[in-house]
Formats: sequence, structure tokens, C-alpha cells
Amino acid sequence: MKKALIFQGGWQGHEPALVAKRIEGILAAEGFTVEIHDTLDCLLDMDNLLAQDLIIPIWTGGTLPRECSANVAKAVGAGVGLAGCHGGMCDAFNADTEWQFMTGGQWVSHPGGDGVEYMVNIASCSNPITAGIVDFPVKSEHYYLHVDPAVEVLATTRLPLISYYHISNKPIDMPVVWTKMWGLGRVFYSALGHQDNVFDNSPSAQELLKRGMIWASGGKQYAADNGLTVDRFINEAKMY
Repeated sequence: MKKALIFQGGWQGHEPALVAKRIEGILAAEGFTVEIHDTLDCLLDMDNLLAQDLIIPIWTGGTLPRECSANVAKAVGAGVGLAGCHGGMCDAFNADTEWQFMTGGQWVSHPGGDGVEYMVNIASCSNPITAGIVDFPVKSEHYYLHVDPAVEVLATTRLPLISYYHISNKPIDMPVVWTKMWGLGRVFYSALGHQDNVFDNSPSAQELLKRGMIWASGGKQYAADNGLTVDRFINEAKMY
């Protein structure tokens, strides 16, 4: 049975407790044992982090203590998956550049605020996370992110839609859903999920999140099956 650790908190406008409860239900239905924590202290227990298959942050803003940051980076590097959505993962711990490096992106704006109607466009790639899912509409915040060019983009949205200073630039396709690797660990992110009801209003958003979490949780087993070790990726003395 796979194990997942959720830590939730930070800015309450993103309804972290409700999103955590939803994700717990999704993962439990897939056979996971799930633990939920409402403080960052759980990230101090390195042995428990390494025992997980998946870590899910739901924590907008805040400050991540250095030891906690290092522990998550090491656990994911060793093969534990990392998956999350919206501000709970990529508007978290804004001063921590290592967190941004690991997650693959950082929120910078949502022109128009909540209630913007836009399309999520599924990338034309062969990936089990998006298989059979077609473009779908969302009414929520329209995230503008600074994104790691190394990510594999699975879905995008066209910006700008709202007249703001950035509209004088050319239209761009902003990544909405992506994956990347961090050592042996698999990282999944979806910008969808401003509040819990986004997943009720756009079922495809929940399906993408579910599939992405399951994919991310497979890193440890893949590494074990293929004899991979984290030593090939990291010289710890140079990192911290």
C-alpha cells in the first residue's frame, strides 16, 4: 500500500483544509494510506518523509525553515514524489528559491482576479496523465507563472485575456499543468484549484490532479526496479 503525506496551512483563502480533505479522499480511493499535518513540523522527520511515496504541499505563502526545505529536497531527490496544485505548491514559501527550483515554477500574478473564464488546452503529446482528456473551460484565477524551461508541459492557457500592463506584449501560451524530475523524484503541478469547488465545477481538473499524483508516486518503485540511486545526481556538499 502506498503512503502519502499532506501538509496544509498558510493563507486560508485557498481553503487548504478542504483541498487536503478532497485529495485525501482521492488518494484513499486509489489505495493510499494518507496522513495530514497542519504544521510544518512533519517536515523535520526525515525518516518519515523517506518512508512516503508522495508528498503533497497545500501551503500558500509562509516561510519554510531551512531544515524543512532541505529535507523535502532530499526526500524527493531520493524518489519520493511531489505533487500539488495552484498556490498551495507554486505560491508557497516565496523566499525559498530551492523550493521554486524543485517545483518548476512560481506564481507572479493573476490578472483579473477570480472569476476569469478561460480554456485549458491539453498539449498534443502522448502522456498517460492527459490521455483521453480534451480541452475544457475553467472559471477561476488565470495564473501567470515564471516557469522552469525544463518542465514537460501537459496543458496550457492563452494569455492575456484581461487588459493589464502585460497586454502590450505578444500573446503567450502559459503552462497550466506540468511534470519534471528532481533527482529520482517525480514532480507534478497543476495551476488549477484556487478554491475547492474548482474541482467540482471542472471535473477534468480533478482527473488531471488524480493522475498526476499517481504518476508522481511511482518514482521510488521505478528507481528500485531499475537499480537507480540518488548518488548519481547530487554532491550534497555543494548544495547546502
